[in-house]
Amino acid sequence: MIDSNKIAVTSRPPHLAMLVLMNLWCYGLLLLWTLLGILVFPFAFAVGLLFLRCSADRVMRWFIWIYGRGWMLLMSPFVQFRRQQMELIETGKPYLLVVNHLSFFDTYCMAMLPVYDITFAVRSWPFRMFWYSGFMRLARYLDVEGSSWDEILSNSNSAFAAGGTVLFFPEGHRSRDGQLQRFYSGGFKVAIAAGVPLVPLCIDGTNRLLPPGRKWLHPCQISLRALSPINTADFKGQDGHIQLRKLVKKRMGIALEEMRKGGV
Repeated sequence: MIDSNKIAVTSRPPHLAMLVLMNLWCYGLLLLWTLLGILVFPFAFAVGLLFLRCSADRVMRWFIWIYGRGWMLLMSPFVQFRRQQMELIETGKPYLLVVNHLSFFDTYCMAMLPVYDITFAVRSWPFRMFWYSGFMRLARYLDVEGSSWDEILSNSNSAFAAGGTVLFFPEGHRSRDGQLQRFYSGGFKVAIAAGVPLVPLCIDGTNRLLPPGRKWLHPCQISLRALSPINTADFKGQDGHIQLRKLVKKRMGIALEEMRKGGV
């Protein structure tokens, strides 16, 4: 994993042979890694319950985080992973995280975070992917389209009470042009109602790893930056979530521009 602030700049597109090698390597090993994960899951799950001594859903989230770390290792010959300001996220402290959405692989890259106990809030369609659905349900991920507000808030509060984090993609879908899209209010309402700090995350590069509408992976650098936690107690009243949403989007827009220009 790369923590350096140096950015590799390439002036030419990757050679066709490099693309072929990368896709054979990454897709092939990703398939094997997924199959291996499914096969060893019962044993790993039992070991996790024994040594972590915590609830089954929390062990499942640990297992998913390990799966993501393995994916990053497999991709590392062709992808540089760069983390920034992760010291702003304290281990064992409850947060609500929001992150921009560029690619299907954004969720994999959350393994770059220094915490593993992450409850994802996602739309309904990933729950229909049979090879992931069972794991997601066991991890008690939030179905923001198929659940009521009371269910979402209750499950979020359960995660926070255990010192975990809840992660929302406030755009609700992947950006086609890399720019921030409209933010939905759900995650901001949860953070205020639960009284937990909100940490904006900015990710860049996953749209170059897998450009929209394409199936060929491309070599790239992926950066994930944590921004300063925001005290949600400062946002009161009926429009508190709107003010919080606007502030977060503004800060994320500035940070993404800095990241894309090579700023620290």
